[in-house]
Amino acid sequence: MRIAILNGNPDPANLRFDGWLKSLSDLLRAKNHQVTLLTLRALDIAYCTGCWGCWVKTPGRCLNEDGSREVCRAWVNSELLLLASPLKMGFVTALLKSALDKLIPVGLPYIGTRQGECCHQPRYPKSPKLAALLEPEDGGDAGDIEITRAILERNARNFKSELRFVLTADRPVEEAADAVDRV
Repeated sequence: MRIAILNGNPDPANLRFDGWLKSLSDLLRAKNHQVTLLTLRALDIAYCTGCWGCWVKTPGRCLNEDGSREVCRAWVNSELLLLASPLKMGFVTALLKSALDKLIPVGLPYIGTRQGECCHQPRYPKSPKLAALLEPEDGGDAGDIEITRAILERNARNFKSELRFVLTADRPVEEAADAVDRV
C-alpha cells in the first residue's frame, strides 16, 4: 500500500514522537508498504487565506508556492494518509491543521450532498483513507482524543474519504502497523 505520513510535530526536541514515527515507517517498509514520511516543520506551509485561487486562478494548486504542494501530492499519490501529531491544547498542532487546511485544492469548489450533508466534490476519482496517530498531551484526557477523532472524521467525510482508525503514540508501533495492515 502507498502510505504518506504527515508528521505535525513542531518540536524537533520531541525525539520520542519523531522516533516513534520513524520506527513505524521502517516497520511498514519492512512489510512491503511504500512509505513517504513528510516532516511538516521542514516545509514552509503558509496559512490558507481563503482566497479561492486554488479553485479559480490555478485550479488544483495553491497560489502560494509553498510546502502545501508536497502535501497535496502526498494526498493524490497515497492510499492511506496518516495524520500524526502531538496534541496541543486538546487538538492537533497548528502545523498539522495548516497542512489540512491547505488540502482544499484536492476538492472542487462545487458542493454536492453526501449522506444528507453538503460536501465539496472531489477533484480526483479516489481519495486516500485517513488515520490519525496522536501523542497524548500531559494533563490531557480521553475527551481530547475523542474530540480530535470527531473533527478528523468530519474532515474525512468532506474529502470523500473515511477515518479508519485513531491510535495514540503511547501504544507499540507494532499495533499501529497492524492497524495499517487492516485498512
